Amino acid sequence: MTEAGTITVTQIRSAIGTKPKQRGTLRALGLGRIGKSNTLPDRPEIRGMVARVPHLVSVEEQTNS
Repeated sequence: MTEAGTITVTQIRSAIGTKPKQRGTLRALGLGRIGKSNTLPDRPEIRGMVARVPHLVSVEEQTNS
């Protein structure tokens, strides 16, 4: 199985005032503070989690070169 690439997810807004499900999604992505980043595999499960909190995170795609 070949590596499809990775994405870097960075939290850009606070989770204060958001719904508990959205806070849980941030924790599952490995985030918790503004400015914190995590590099994750580019898979449909991760993309689905990012799609739930697009207003709280920024995503950078990284290719394998």
